[in-house]
Amino acid sequence: MTTTLFESSLHSLPLLHRGKVRDNYAVGDDRLLMIATDRISAFDVVMNEPIPGKGEILTKLALFWFKQLEHIMPNHLTGADPVSVVAPDEVDQVRGRAMLVKRLRPLPVEAVVRGYLAGSGWKEYEATGRVCGVPLSPGLRQGSRLPEPIFTPATKAEAGAHDENIDFDTMTTLIGGQRADEVREKSLRLFTAASDLAARKGLILADTKFEFGVDAADRLTVMDEMLTPDSSRFWLAEAQTGQAQAVSLDKQLLRAWLESRQANGGFWDKQPPAPELPPELIRQIASAYERTLLTLI
Repeated sequence: MTTTLFESSLHSLPLLHRGKVRDNYAVGDDRLLMIATDRISAFDVVMNEPIPGKGEILTKLALFWFKQLEHIMPNHLTGADPVSVVAPDEVDQVRGRAMLVKRLRPLPVEAVVRGYLAGSGWKEYEATGRVCGVPLSPGLRQGSRLPEPIFTPATKAEAGAHDENIDFDTMTTLIGGQRADEVREKSLRLFTAASDLAARKGLILADTKFEFGVDAADRLTVMDEMLTPDSSRFWLAEAQTGQAQAVSLDKQLLRAWLESRQANGGFWDKQPPAPELPPELIRQIASAYERTLLTLI
């Protein structure tokens, strides 16, 4: 993984959307070329420094999980080589970090499943005793394992905006009751299967978010990425109970550093522009992502 890509620039395909991490290009009317750059975001703000190798790791992990879980849910992959749709001088921007996928109508929600109490879920539990309307037992600690995984949806934010946790009733209003039930059921099945596989590899899947779309036949399809360190919390299973979150192999390293800067200096309010990331932190994040890849695959 020697090529770092902060932003793609293709001349052979029209750019549709530049997200927090992925650049999406139109391939005809029915397909998309999704390029995973090395950008990284936290609190819905894109950092100024890339994480070397990150886009390739995300792509390899997403492809791995799509394959492992395709018996549960169809995904957006076409099976075609992404390199086949770009010009020869663009191949280096695409090889190893892109997926050629079906063009879907995305649902306006993120399907979050939590097996452990962490992140925004922990903060909400501290304040209310609930997470996205789901009541939890009193006395839980940060990092506690939940009796069973819970479905806790969120809104889907563009770059610069903030995701917001919502309850299931709000999600039902947004996408309809039957579709909401289907999203919840599939998300919990995907999470359970992924958790079992991760556990066999020595990792705890604390939580994750799935994104879904529907195809021309109105069939629910999992899309974007799946079970990567960007969209999930992975902890080492060998860590002591209640302390596994201290050994995160995911984006929590960045979130923790940013929150410590906010607490100590009070100069960053989680709005652009992002603070400069030190080289050592960039190396630590890159190492954590690579360890997740090597552990799972």
